[in-house]
Amino acid sequence: MDKKKIIIMAVVLIAILIALVAGTESFRSSTSSETVQNNTGTTSKNGSTESTTISTTTVANAKINASDIFTTRDLKQEADLTGATKYTVSDNTDIEINKEGVYVISGSAKNATINVTAGEEDKVQLVLDHVTIENQDKECIHVETADKVFVTTSAQSSLTYKTTDVENATGAILSRSDLILNGTSTLTINSENNGIVGKDDVKITGGTYNITTSKNAIRANDSIAIAEGTLTLKAGTDGLHAENNDDDTKGYIYVGSGTININAADDAIHAVSVVQIDGGTIDITAAEGVEGTYIQINDGTISMKATDDGINAARKSTAYTPTVEINGGSIKIDMGQGDTDGIDSNGDIIVNGGTIEVTGNSTFDYDGKAEKNGGTIIINGVETDTIPNQMMGGGMRGGRGQMFQQGADGTTMPNDLGGGEFPRDMSGDFGGMRGGRGFRQENMENLNGEFPPEFNGQKPMKGNRQQTTEQTSEENVI
Repeated sequence: MDKKKIIIMAVVLIAILIALVAGTESFRSSTSSETVQNNTGTTSKNGSTESTTISTTTVANAKINASDIFTTRDLKQEADLTGATKYTVSDNTDIEINKEGVYVISGSAKNATINVTAGEEDKVQLVLDHVTIENQDKECIHVETADKVFVTTSAQSSLTYKTTDVENATGAILSRSDLILNGTSTLTINSENNGIVGKDDVKITGGTYNITTSKNAIRANDSIAIAEGTLTLKAGTDGLHAENNDDDTKGYIYVGSGTININAADDAIHAVSVVQIDGGTIDITAAEGVEGTYIQINDGTISMKATDDGINAARKSTAYTPTVEINGGSIKIDMGQGDTDGIDSNGDIIVNGGTIEVTGNSTFDYDGKAEKNGGTIIINGVETDTIPNQMMGGGMRGGRGQMFQQGADGTTMPNDLGGGEFPRDMSGDFGGMRGGRGFRQENMENLNGEFPPEFNGQKPMKGNRQQTTEQTSEENVI
């Protein structure tokens, strides 16, 4: 056999050996670790151990970068119970946790608080495993110090907080450190004050939460960030409320995904700085749907019924120009009667994508500029290529105010009239000056057409309505 044939045979044998080794390694890899993609993230199975991790996606040109918010541990829905400490709650007995670790809490009790006073670098994980706590005038979970605290619900649990204290911002859970809520089961909270109060950041990355409160369902000073989860919130004031009185660059709300249902007496979602929605299904019934300074909607399915404004960009933070920016998603807004706006901005409205459907008398209202660079806008069932600017007439004393619509040429006429005629029942009296938004009826009673004295002759800025003391005073967080 000549030398050339020997070389060819050697090359073929080597190729066969490489293929066999690669096939063996591939088989070994596929049998030792299986990765399954599902709608909540990635589940990795290694033998009998299973861990669930929620995934997040960062949107281009986003105001908030999701990858900066959540750590890998934040997104894990199950705790590593190796070496965990177990507690069973009992009546009139508090549980004191003063060091880093994983703590499994179970049982049923009245007037029992889980107190966390760990070191400033310590990470504490509370695993709620079929725990029921009902307290009078004391929080069910109180975090005084720690680096961060995880509340992981592994089996159905409930916290009930009863109180006569209506002045201070307390709640069933009160944390002065970063708070992460996750898990694979359901946590039910009933509170006669707030549901969850966070002095710093509050993050939700998984689990199911049913929260009914007299005040805010979830309140935080620095931020509320939701990566995933199912939330059903029924609030006496706001559903989600983020506000930092010392730093108005903070106080933001981020929603990446999840299913959120909010029924609120005031705002469903209220942030001082930014509200950013990157996905999820959000259903809102409230006085006002979404309020912040800069509101950016990049994706998601949002439906809301509001008796005040649907989406309101107000001047709450000096760090941002009031703006409603819509880049994607499906948004449906059903407005109540009266001086209400579907989308209201004290600055700009920018629509780059998505589908926006608004039903109501006043659909868009803005003080700055409006841009429609893409997307679909449907007003009262009719698609439009422009963003109208509508406002309530009235102003000083005289006839009743009319709804006005400003066209692209800057002209303004009542939107329910034709031919430029005055309404027949106004006898040519146009009700004084059109300027500004009219007062609500309840504010005009017994004023004889004058501005209320607290405005010093100036028109009120809609969207900057005065909040209660509890809503604005960070010092009341005890």
